[in-house]
Amino acid sequence: MARHARPRTHRKTRNSAIAVVTAGAAALTVSAMRGPSHDAHTATAASGTTARTASYTGSQPANAAVANLARQSTLALQRAHDQASRRQEEARHRQEQSRKKAAPQPVRHRTTATTTTHKPAPAPAPHPSATAQPAATAAPAPAATPTATPTATAATTYANNLDGWIKQALSVMAQHNIPGTYDGIYRNIMRESSGDPNAVNNWDSNAAAGTPSKGLLQVIQPTFDTYHVAGTSNDIMDPVANIVAACNYAAAMYGSIDNVNGPY
Repeated sequence: MARHARPRTHRKTRNSAIAVVTAGAAALTVSAMRGPSHDAHTATAASGTTARTASYTGSQPANAAVANLARQSTLALQRAHDQASRRQEEARHRQEQSRKKAAPQPVRHRTTATTTTHKPAPAPAPHPSATAQPAATAAPAPAATPTATPTATAATTYANNLDGWIKQALSVMAQHNIPGTYDGIYRNIMRESSGDPNAVNNWDSNAAAGTPSKGLLQVIQPTFDTYHVAGTSNDIMDPVANIVAACNYAAAMYGSIDNVNGPY
């Protein structure tokens, strides 16, 4: 059985609807490219009229195609509108920057300081009636007899602690050319007695021989007596005397207390 031919009227109707939508989309795109103005309302009305015309024309497939084209036209219009708005905003920004750069800058006036020099007023001339009187001869003053003024030397005060004992010992050592530094003395004191001036070793070989090590630097009595420095106490337990005698012994045996890194 022969197929019925598809009515040409339906095809023409669909093609006409597509043409109408395409024309409406073109009008919308042109209006958007011109920029946001009253033409946008005209384009929007034209788009609505085109969509309505298409909706009443043709079959359901044609309506679907027309609706799809209408959506695409609307999206294209929105994008064109956004681009036009962005370009106008950029143009306004550039114009504003150009105006700011072209604006005249305020002129700063430089003030020159003027120094005024005041000349001293001339001294008044002596009155003509004033006559010079002979000056009275003063008797010569007796010469002052020079007296010896003793120079007061402030004594240095040292703290009564490990820091003060080391500093006082260094002062005495400098007077007797005994080498040694604060760090070298402090390091050996901490190893030998932990900073206790009353420390006594009663268990090593020296203690067994009857001469225990004593004081900050653990010196035995014979060594203290031999290397004792005049001007310091004769008591082996005196912190300053103990340090100076030990440093004097270390200088003779090792060159300096700084060279001692263990029991001596």
